[in-house]
Amino acid sequence: MYPQLSTREMQRALSNSDSSYDGIFYTAVKTTGVFCRPSCSARKPKPQNVEFFATHREALFSGYRPCKRCRPLDTDGKPPAWVGRLMRRVEASTAGRVAAHELRGMGVDPARARRYFLQHHGMTFQAYCRAQRLSEAFRRIKGGDSVPDVAHASGFGSESGFRSAYARVFGGPPSDAQNCNLITLSWIRTVAGPLVVGTTEQGVCLLEFSDRRMLETQFRTLRRRFCAALLPGSNGVVIALQQQLQEYFSGERRRFTIPLSYPGTPFQQKVWAALLDIPYGSTCSYRELASKVGHPQAVRAVGTANGMNRIAILIPCHRVVNANGELGGYGGGLWRKRMLLHLESGQRSPAPLAK
Repeated sequence: MYPQLSTREMQRALSNSDSSYDGIFYTAVKTTGVFCRPSCSARKPKPQNVEFFATHREALFSGYRPCKRCRPLDTDGKPPAWVGRLMRRVEASTAGRVAAHELRGMGVDPARARRYFLQHHGMTFQAYCRAQRLSEAFRRIKGGDSVPDVAHASGFGSESGFRSAYARVFGGPPSDAQNCNLITLSWIRTVAGPLVVGTTEQGVCLLEFSDRRMLETQFRTLRRRFCAALLPGSNGVVIALQQQLQEYFSGERRRFTIPLSYPGTPFQQKVWAALLDIPYGSTCSYRELASKVGHPQAVRAVGTANGMNRIAILIPCHRVVNANGELGGYGGGLWRKRMLLHLESGQRSPAPLAK
């Protein structure tokens, strides 16, 4: 899958070493077999020798090696600088939309903002702003503020417009806020790819790789299990998780201390609790896991419950392998499972990747 950008735009970003495109696409050089960030300071290749990819995984799978100069597999967990400016603008004021002329005044092309937010948040920038406003409105109403006051402060054209938008997201009128729940969705960048994290007041309820096919199914399960709406945002739990994930991927953390919330059937919860008991650096077969939960004959059911785990890495379903030592399945992709096990085995060099 190629990034949703024109070749001309990507060539221009590459020629200018434009760091604002880092993470949006990757540049691979056919003559050297290396792929880079757009901002790489290495000598620029001829256009006919360049191939573009949307993700580092696609570049790796196409046989390219990561550049040793710009280190495209490394991440500091932060978005490009221009995205950071937009995020701060949205967080500073939840009243009203950020108009196109205001974006241009900040040096941001509205089309680029739209593309970035579609790729990383699954919605346009304007839809993201609207969702943020509704998320803040929910918290204020639940905290006791009046609906008219919140509607006015949220920047909607009218109270009826606010009520209509609120009902579409939460499935009921603002007056029902005390009986509703909210799951905050955030995106965290890691060397293994972007992760979608969902948090409630109780802790993390979702951590999935953003390209997992079951992600939409997991969203529907969350809405049902928690009777909650899902809206983008951030909070202290997300910030702490981002820090702990950075430490984990750098080999400095073996145990997570983030609170978790994972409702399921009694059998699923048994399996997921057993996963938490598999030590860092160790693996367990599906049959062994079935015995641990008291159902030695239910190997297939244990495998299904393992695959339904909604909190990757923290509930380490990647540590379950086949009895013969082969990796078995993994919702995030076998290349990631191999990478995580390689990391936890204490080997700091990159794990071999395979399609």
